[in-house]
Amino acid sequence: MKIMAVDYGDARTGLAVCDRTEFLASPVGTIEEKSFAKVAEKIVYASREFEAGMIVIGLPRNMDGTEGARAQKCRKLADTLKAIVPIPVELWDERSTTVTAASILTENGTFGKKRKQVLDSVAAVVILESYMAYRHNLQKSQS
Repeated sequence: MKIMAVDYGDARTGLAVCDRTEFLASPVGTIEEKSFAKVAEKIVYASREFEAGMIVIGLPRNMDGTEGARAQKCRKLADTLKAIVPIPVELWDERSTTVTAASILTENGTFGKKRKQVLDSVAAVVILESYMAYRHNLQKSQS
């Protein structure tokens, strides 16, 4: 199944999608929008465009597992999308994904304006890869 991951932010929201075999996750773009309603609308549009069978939204927890204001905004986005789209919407712990994405970009020599443009979509890839690994391990344990 194609899964779309969302790294929701105040100004930029990164998107990534995996292939139908849930093997390869790829960045598919960034929504540069501050309006909550417009971000939700564009995520719905993207989920249809990429034929996603599920949406996974990164849930930014603190390192001690607690949730702050950003996590509540992500929960609100998930609830909004659940009311609009006919596919499952899941929340997935995204602790340190932006740090991991920044490290990946540094290793690839991506800096400056280009880095800012792709950081959120790379973070969405990190979220999606983590979620796909979880699903793969879950399927293995159930076999």
